[in-house]
This record gives sequence, structure tokens and C-alpha cells, in this order.
Amino acid sequence: MNAKKVDIAVIGGGPAGLAAAVQAKKMGAKSVCIIERDCELGGILQQCIHDGFGLKRFGKQMSGPQYAEEFIREAEQWGVEILLKTMVLRITEDRQIYAVGSASGALLLDCGAIILTMGCRERTRNQVFIPGSRPSGVMTAGLVQRYINMEGYLPGQKAVILGSGDIGLIMARRMTLEHIEVEGVYEVMPTPGGLTRNIVQCLEDYGIPLHLSSTVTRIFGNERVTGVEIAAVDAHMKPIPGTERQIDCDLLVLAVGLIPENELSKAIGIEMDPQTNGPVVNEMFMTSCPGIFAAGNVVAVFDLVDYVSDTGEMAAEGAVQYIRENGASAQEQIAVKAGKDIRLVVPQLISAGSREKDIKLFLRAGKTARQQYIKLSDCEKKIDAQKESFIAPPEMIVAELNKDVVIQGTLTLSLEEVE
Repeated sequence: MNAKKVDIAVIGGGPAGLAAAVQAKKMGAKSVCIIERDCELGGILQQCIHDGFGLKRFGKQMSGPQYAEEFIREAEQWGVEILLKTMVLRITEDRQIYAVGSASGALLLDCGAIILTMGCRERTRNQVFIPGSRPSGVMTAGLVQRYINMEGYLPGQKAVILGSGDIGLIMARRMTLEHIEVEGVYEVMPTPGGLTRNIVQCLEDYGIPLHLSSTVTRIFGNERVTGVEIAAVDAHMKPIPGTERQIDCDLLVLAVGLIPENELSKAIGIEMDPQTNGPVVNEMFMTSCPGIFAAGNVVAVFDLVDYVSDTGEMAAEGAVQYIRENGASAQEQIAVKAGKDIRLVVPQLISAGSREKDIKLFLRAGKTARQQYIKLSDCEKKIDAQKESFIAPPEMIVAELNKDVVIQGTLTLSLEEVE
């Protein structure tokens, strides 16, 4: 087994991992490596050939591969070590990584700090409980995206999309441009799951109908999908008898949400947040295991890649500081909680005492509304508020906690109507 020491190991070469590795080198870390199981860097960005990336960070419209290339180029310039086709098998609490690679064989890395950036994966048919046989032609939106954009295959001729997640919305447009008929998008919830701009640009602009409070109740076909049964659902998301109708199709695309890829995190006993399905982290994105950090979609599913890159850089700053201090000294941690009409908040902890800079808080609302305040309260005492003209559950909101604000107890974020 090949063994070596590194200052910082980054697990995952997507947007969070690339940003983390580059930032760690910029801050003076001597040896930084990215461990990536795929044959190339960039993660999911490589198959996202549509534009809309980089508006916040680079101030211009970019495709996913273009956005990734900016960071890949920087990683090469800064001398980040890249281990491709390498799978991490296990992480230990004392920051050792056991991995195996096609070129390097078995590896043991002894790390000063580890940053987890494994991203997320799509929910599959088994997780949405659709009855029927298992014919070919039932695919996740990400798989359809890869087939069309990277492999050059057309996976069907007539498609039904279940779920209004952003990848599904984007692929509705993409399939239409490739002359695949998209019969409609069906969403079990009463509100869309994707960004408003994708509803408009990918569905409304192409005349693709969106059916809310509807779901697929059966799949027809043996070797290949021949059709699906659709039904309306009630307030409890149960199919309403008598509303069923059958649609002929040869492709069912599942766009039913994303799950942070956290098997490695759970295996070493990192504390997890049931709301995000990711690790509980502090303002430096350190997990409950000292010296192990997490960033990007492995922490919570973000809607903008710019935020993913931001969290990668925050985790890198925390990792470098941890190494410089030879293990960060134990500090009192103050809980950050989701209050009224807030679904989740990241980070879930902040350190007590003085802070060198403002803290970014990423949150998702639990309702769609206009003219709202994001209220920050310390033990029910209002300490700050940030006005938002429009909020919706699919869209991440960034609130800032001023570095000069002293928190005495639990910090709670909630929504309050603007009078």
C-alpha cells in the first residue's frame, strides 16, 4: 500500500472540491490533493451544457464545462495534486483516508485536514414508490442529461417527466430541442420544485405544460415503457380515485429531488442534520469530527453553483486555519435554528465570542411570499433583519450576520411580513 502525508485532501472534484483546493493553495497550504472517482474533474458540471452559470462569480453567462474549466485551470496553475479514477473506501476519525485507484493502486493518505465535497445524487424510482414492472425507459433526469449531452444518445421519442426539479425542467427544454416530444411535467406538490426562471425559460417558453398536485401511479410495459398512468392527488398527496388517465410514452424521466452523498460521512459518525440530510457544520464548515470539513451539495442541496463554490472556499479557509493552529481550540458553539417559515439553515452552529468577518447563512424558506424580512433573533430578541422582495422554497437565500453582533444564546432565523 502506498502511504504519504498531505496537508489537505479534498474528496470530490466537482465545483465545491475545485474551489476548496484552489483556495487552500492560495492560503498557503503546501500539499493539497483532490481525490476524484471519475475520469475527469468538474463533477456534474461537465454534462450541464446549458448556460446560466457564473453570473454571480464571473459576471457572465457560462456553460457548466466553462465554469468548471476556470477552476480546473487554476488548480493546475497552483499545483494541486489530482488523483483521478480513485475511490475512497474509508475515512478514519484521525483523518486517514484509505482509497484505491486504477493507476496508483491502494493508497493511505495521512491528512492534516479533510474536506468532503462528494456532491449529491438523484432520488430513484425505488424512493418514490411507483408500482408496476421495471421496463427500460425509466431514467433519472441526470442520466438523460448525460446520454444526450455527453454520449450522444436519444433515450426516447415521447417523454413524461415526473417532478419539477431544476434538472428535469432543463431537460424538458433540451429534449424538445432534440425533437423528443415532452407530453408534460407532473409534480406531486402544489408548488413547483424548481427555480422560477427555469419554469419560465424551459417550460413556458416552449409550451410544455406543468401539472401540479399530480403524480405517476402506474408504469406500463414489459421490456420497454409503453405508457404511464397519471392521477391528481389530494392535500395528503394520495391519488384521487376517478382522476386517473393513461399517457402513451416510451420514456419516463424522474426529476424528484437530490440527496447529499453522505455514506462516507455517516460511516465515521459525523453528526447529521435531518433537514438537510447533510453534516451539521459550523461557520467554517467543520463537521462534528475535528479537522474534517464539508462543503457544497454534500452539506445541503444548493440551487446556484456560485454558492457551492463559496462554501468550498469557506471550508478551505477553515481547514487551513485548523492546520495552522495545530487543531482549532475548543470553543463554545451557539446553535443556529430555523424558525417560523424557514425550512433549513446552514451552518447550524457558530462559534461564540468575537469574529473576524461577517458570517454567511444559507437558508431555504418554507413558503412562497413577497416583501418579507429575514429576521435574526437572539433568544427571541430581534438583532437584525434583511428585506427580501420575493422568496420561494426552491431558491436559496443568503443572509449575513455582522461580525460585531454578539450572540448570547440560540440564533433563530424566521420570516416576518414587511408592513
